Amino acid sequence: MTTGGIVVSTRARFGFTAAAGTTDDARIRDITQALPPEFADQLFTARDQGAGEDQLRQIAADGLAQMYFRANNSRAHGLGVEFTDVERLDIEL
Repeated sequence: MTTGGIVVSTRARFGFTAAAGTTDDARIRDITQALPPEFADQLFTARDQGAGEDQLRQIAADGLAQMYFRANNSRAHGLGVEFTDVERLDIEL
């Protein structure tokens, strides 16, 4: 996990906040995305420090925002991703 990262697979509602006229309405999406080691480290450190489900879900959402929606921050700069109504969230090492 510290060298290869993790894979997050989820079914949840994703919505976006960005400049006027550039947002998408929230909708349910099925996403499976590899996240780099720093997100694995953040998740497991937070868990070990007693983080709650909301905090852990936010770390996963930040990783998905960076890697899936912003293509490792190479596009959609400033795009805020809302991750709600989680139906399923699986993490593979």
